[in-house]
Amino acid sequence: MSNKTKYSILTAVVIIGTYLIKDYLIEKEKIEVVAGGTTVKVNTNEYFLPTSTTGQIVHHEGYSLSYSEPHEQAEWVAYELKKSHLSNANFKRPYFEIDEAVKTGAAHWRNYKQSGYDRGHLCPAGDRKYSQAAHDETFLTSNISPQKHEFNAGIWNRLEQKTRYWASKYDGVFVISGGVLKGNLKTIGEEKVAVPNQFYKVLIDNNTGKTKMIAFLMDYQDSELPLYKFVTSVDTIERLTGIDFFSELDDAIENKLEASSDYKNWSF
Repeated sequence: MSNKTKYSILTAVVIIGTYLIKDYLIEKEKIEVVAGGTTVKVNTNEYFLPTSTTGQIVHHEGYSLSYSEPHEQAEWVAYELKKSHLSNANFKRPYFEIDEAVKTGAAHWRNYKQSGYDRGHLCPAGDRKYSQAAHDETFLTSNISPQKHEFNAGIWNRLEQKTRYWASKYDGVFVISGGVLKGNLKTIGEEKVAVPNQFYKVLIDNNTGKTKMIAFLMDYQDSELPLYKFVTSVDTIERLTGIDFFSELDDAIENKLEASSDYKNWSF
């Protein structure tokens, strides 16, 4: 065997070895990221997390979610919005990124390109302005759902602003948001991201001495109606989604509050 041949073989071995090591390191990093997502974070109030119908809960620093692989989005995103979280900081809007902590693989942001739908945040960037990292974390693709712009920038945005108002007034609320992922839903993109026909938001206030909760259910269209017109019971949303909210509460309190659609204890 000539020296030239030996050199060619050695070069090929080095190249192949380099690629194998690179693939190993990439896979190792991915495993570590997924494992990190299964770890409950210090800022997560597990007591108020809903059940997951998918078995895939991911914990980020600023919010937790339950990812639905068949629908390529979260069935719910949950987080605590404290008064101290509220800020007028004006961070630069980052690019959307795939959430590598989703074990089954989160949808790519390109599914939304030229679809006619906004990448609608479930945990709004406006609720996580207490730091650049918390703000940017809301731009992971596991935290978005297809929303028409007029809905996203209209009635849904009004509800997000009202949520921040309550967080300030009641010194914090726990928030759960998502689309109703049931029925024969339209899809977008190569990965067939489902387009919910309805969106919900559930809030609980446990900071003012008397636990209270409120739930909203909105059909997928903008509206000029006042927000209280969209108030419903948590039980209604549970029947629509199959999700069990606030199961850690005392049964008597849970059953009473979840059956009610009374909003008199919330300042509109």
